[in-house]
Amino acid sequence: MSTDAPATNASSPVRRLSSDQILREPLLGPLVALVLAIVIFSSVTDSFLNPQNVSLILQQSVVVGILAVGQTLIILTSGIDLSIGAIAVFGSIVLAQSAGANGPFVALGSTLLVCVLFGAINGGLVTMLRLPPFIVTLGTFTAIQAATRLLAGSETYRVEQGPLTFLGTSFRLGSFSTTYGVVAMLLVYLVVWYALSQTAWGKHVYAVGGNRQAADLSGIKSGRVLVSVYITTGVIAAIAAWAALGRIPNADPNAYQNANLESITAVVIGGTSLFGGRGGVGGTLVGTLIVGVLRNGLTQAGVDNLYQNIATGILVIVAVAVDQFARRRSQ
Repeated sequence: MSTDAPATNASSPVRRLSSDQILREPLLGPLVALVLAIVIFSSVTDSFLNPQNVSLILQQSVVVGILAVGQTLIILTSGIDLSIGAIAVFGSIVLAQSAGANGPFVALGSTLLVCVLFGAINGGLVTMLRLPPFIVTLGTFTAIQAATRLLAGSETYRVEQGPLTFLGTSFRLGSFSTTYGVVAMLLVYLVVWYALSQTAWGKHVYAVGGNRQAADLSGIKSGRVLVSVYITTGVIAAIAAWAALGRIPNADPNAYQNANLESITAVVIGGTSLFGGRGGVGGTLVGTLIVGVLRNGLTQAGVDNLYQNIATGILVIVAVAVDQFARRRSQ
């Protein structure tokens, strides 16, 4: 009958469309990986999907998840920021020290100014001196990390309950308990998603990351865009510093040593291209959750932390390989 012919003709375009969609939409692959990870760990362990464990995964993802938003902005402009975690840790020390002398709200303002200053320094060096972002942020990472220890005197500062630990306060949504830190993380994602997708600034960020020379020729002030991105990253690092004190009410100069790499991991797994101009914070949120789900699930399954790092590293390599393949297919 004639019903077989249309099915045969339609099958090939459908297969091509699904293949192209996976390559064009960076979010599809990470979403599939997240769903698979949830299905696997929920079948291997009995408590993985318990509301308490889901809440724990979200809470453990807050600080790196917020930092990953700033990292996404930098990577979208074809850069990379090795200093964002160090800026957040420095901000947490400033926050704790200043609160004792000036009160919590002055301390929050001081932390914001310091983190923005570091972001502006990174952006200025990248744009005015035309230095590679990797080299600039590697240098500032080393300097900021040393300055943090000098400022703290290698001591840990205890923070009293109050505004500085507010983001660690829990509340209930029915039977589900979470913290205001999780809400803050989601709000940061929502605001930056809106800025990237609905504003001219966001379009300029993608344009500069895709081809800076072409962006300049089209009238975009790429230098200003880059500086604004690094300053915005400083603001996000300040929010992460506040969230860190909500997670653990101690300002420790040695905390979050791997936050820079973990934020890059979340961004890359989330489908944002290391070559710039492709991806977004939606994928980064999924990437952050993938890392959180992977670590939590493997821990519940009794897998050693070293093997967890191996699994995460393999996942990063696979994500970059997929990005490379997608770039070749699009050329």
